[in-house]
Amino acid sequence: MKAESLTQDRHPAVAAQFATMRKRIPLALGAALVGCCLLAGSPVAPAAKKKTAARKKTKRGPAAPPVSPAARAAAQRRVEAYLAASAEKPFQQPGALVPFFEQLVRLAAAEDRTPLHIIQFGDSHTAADEWTGGLREQFRERFGDGGSGFSLAGHPFVGYRRFDARGGGTTGWVSAGLRSGAGDGWFGLGGVSISTTRAGQSVFLQAECDRLEIHFLQQPGGGRLALYDYDEPLDEIPTEGEPAPGFVRYVTQPGPHRFLLKTLDARPVRLFGWVADKASGVTYEALGINGAEATLLLKWEETMLAAYLQRRGPGMIVLSYGTNEASDPLWRRESYRDAFARVVDLLRRAAPAATILVLGPPDRWQRARGRWQLVPGIDDIVAQQQSVCRELGCAYWDTRQRMGGVGTMRDWQPAGLAQGDRVHFTAGGYRRLSTVLFADLMQLFEAYKKVRPETSEQIAHDRPNQDR
Repeated sequence: MKAESLTQDRHPAVAAQFATMRKRIPLALGAALVGCCLLAGSPVAPAAKKKTAARKKTKRGPAAPPVSPAARAAAQRRVEAYLAASAEKPFQQPGALVPFFEQLVRLAAAEDRTPLHIIQFGDSHTAADEWTGGLREQFRERFGDGGSGFSLAGHPFVGYRRFDARGGGTTGWVSAGLRSGAGDGWFGLGGVSISTTRAGQSVFLQAECDRLEIHFLQQPGGGRLALYDYDEPLDEIPTEGEPAPGFVRYVTQPGPHRFLLKTLDARPVRLFGWVADKASGVTYEALGINGAEATLLLKWEETMLAAYLQRRGPGMIVLSYGTNEASDPLWRRESYRDAFARVVDLLRRAAPAATILVLGPPDRWQRARGRWQLVPGIDDIVAQQQSVCRELGCAYWDTRQRMGGVGTMRDWQPAGLAQGDRVHFTAGGYRRLSTVLFADLMQLFEAYKKVRPETSEQIAHDRPNQDR
């Protein structure tokens, strides 16, 4: 394994070009993309391929009541009808996706073999890694496997998992950040850190990659870490220094690895996560926290978040929030729009070349006085998110509308696609959402490729004007 020095952002000229594209794409392009989709039709996404490895069941809330085979089949037909009916125009501001599509074109054509990173920040729908895992598999199958990318260190909270990488650690670590964001804000890229002051504590990561990066806090009096691959010692990493985002990068042999970090002395060590990349392909990195709201990102230390985002250089950032805000008694319509705009602006400043896609909250119900009722706050959340996306040029995918509209969770649940709490989906439900969203993205992607020459000519025409 070869250690690399701290490096600058990759391909700054390409990043600048994509940032320019996002700002200069003409409004007519969005209409052209929509027009191509309408002409082609928007078929319901195909059923996902059966996984070879069994997945652990996720338990949240009460079990769904028994459903007869006939009732389940009827509910499944209703869900499929909803998905077919809502497919006509799935995205708002589709032109905002153009820089991301351009990177996909270049990756598919081997014009640019730089890995393309997609980072999804979100709540429990993201933390489950069923939805994101389905998207990850489909992107990999079409555009290549870029590795697992960033994942949190150790096992920082109950229910944390990634299906493309396995991690864990000893019991002497203390987690910070999480849904409350309490602490000093130095939580790294994923909003969660683990710390210890004890020697002999360890974390591990099993993943396939040909390069590894470790994220940690550089701090006064910081302890030393020993790095192993399986049982082979590789390096000793000091974490002492002035407070700053710390990282070290290694080039490895391609293939499966089991990395282990162990503290060597009784001094403070704070870890944020691992990055396991491959030379080319797509990564889909799930950074979800159970119970999180979008404004949680504003509690993270901005310079640290920006530093790690710039190192990842994401092609697309996905925001998936709103479920928890809708039932938060402290939520206020008047302040949410401004706060959500601040979150988008924070990410834009840190990663100006990244496309931003916002996934609205799904339909949600709650039990009150023994009866099921719709959660009324979803309407306001969707309206405010859409307003911010229109103003700031983000693509928007209305999850609730795409799954059928207001109240349709009552059909997803007996169909076996949602859990008994009528908040979360089953593994099959998340997988169904992933195939629908991926199909919507790819249909728009194919439409973009048809109008791409016109887009390239427009960008070339605009560039001299920008230089003056």
